[in-house]
Amino acid sequence: MKKLLLFLMVFVALIGIISPVSEVAKGESLSRVQAKSACLIDKRTGELLYGQDENTEYPIASMVKIMTALLTFEEIERGDLTFDEKVLISENAAGMGGSQMFLDRGLEYPVTDLLKGVIVVSANDACVALAERIAGSEESFVARMNEKAKTLGMDHTVFVNATGLPKEGGHSTAHDVALMLRELTSHEHYYDYSKIWLEDYVHPDGRVTTLTNTNKFVRFYDECDGGKTGFTQEAKFCLAATATRGDTKLISVVIGAEDSKTRFAESKRLLSYGFANFATDVLIKKGEALFRCPVKQGKADEVLCAAENDISVLRKIGGEASAADVETVYYDVKAPVQTGDPVGECTIKDGDKTYTVRLIATENVEKATIGDIFRKIATQWA
Repeated sequence: MKKLLLFLMVFVALIGIISPVSEVAKGESLSRVQAKSACLIDKRTGELLYGQDENTEYPIASMVKIMTALLTFEEIERGDLTFDEKVLISENAAGMGGSQMFLDRGLEYPVTDLLKGVIVVSANDACVALAERIAGSEESFVARMNEKAKTLGMDHTVFVNATGLPKEGGHSTAHDVALMLRELTSHEHYYDYSKIWLEDYVHPDGRVTTLTNTNKFVRFYDECDGGKTGFTQEAKFCLAATATRGDTKLISVVIGAEDSKTRFAESKRLLSYGFANFATDVLIKKGEALFRCPVKQGKADEVLCAAENDISVLRKIGGEASAADVETVYYDVKAPVQTGDPVGECTIKDGDKTYTVRLIATENVEKATIGDIFRKIATQWA
């Protein structure tokens, strides 16, 4: 199997149909972005494709809410919160200024609706309501935000609230925001909200509020499938955006544009540059049972296993294709084995780049009985 995979991948070349892009043509360099800082990364690998003062610290306004949404999804996946759980809205949450979904104090709102408010309309009241439910107070929630930032390698970020409203000491960078959005978009349920453009939301008391997505990209840029806007007088106009074309997934960040039109235009130019000059080859798809891991003391001697995530490489369009080598390392696996158990690792070496992903079992293998052992011995001697 290893030889077969190696044969299939050795001459993987960058061949794809990339639709014409007027803003930046194939092979062109990208001129300076009209903003304080900007960056473009490959969503799959995190590779930096363009940077302009990408590690310089600035206030990021409501892009802070990316972390608020991320921690909420993590709380749900741990089982400590559910989408349907109803959250009682405090006076503190209902009294938040700025962007709102106009929550009513004393009423209960489902978590899924509060997430919709955060992701679609950048609702400060929804952010604080979720923060209070998850951590007891916004202050305690902010401590969790900063802890998570450290684990993501966001070395230039300090959060001071869950909303991004102006407050001394809060800052981040274009690259840190890209890392944060990359982590948020790894939660598939995020896309249930990010693509909503317009919705008449009915409050528990029957009152209706029209929710319009602050990220106009989801309507006017076909490839865009998510992101987060931000604006304060200090931060100026900001936008983090995700976009997908075929197997290529990109994240752009613009901080400190002078007006809203510029942040969208420059974000489109960043993404257009990425799609015109880079493409992704998915070498192994998540969940495909292409590997066999040896199993000790099992009814079967091997267990089928698959990559826990896609294994892909990003290539420069028009560049010379390099050979890709694949190596598998299996753990010392003993039965019983359950579907989803980690059983090894797969590493792909593509030129000077290395990608590693965990292998998980795709089937169960029961522990062998005495009878099974004798039958194996008998078969070997037959």
